Amino acid sequence: MAENYTDPSGNTAQFRAFVESPEAAAAAAEEAPSRLPLIAGIAVAVVVVALVAWLVLA
Repeated sequence: MAENYTDPSGNTAQFRAFVESPEAAAAAAEEAPSRLPLIAGIAVAVVVVALVAWLVLA
């Protein structure tokens, strides 16, 4: 390793420049899709299966 190695995490200005970089902002903007439609779809499927089972057994 070189003698004049400078750890970028040890320099506050370099760290702030890294955090505020456009690449970091683009990565933060890409959020995971909402799971609400999946949960609602599963709930509807359970209700439909329960209704069909109730109609068949009644």
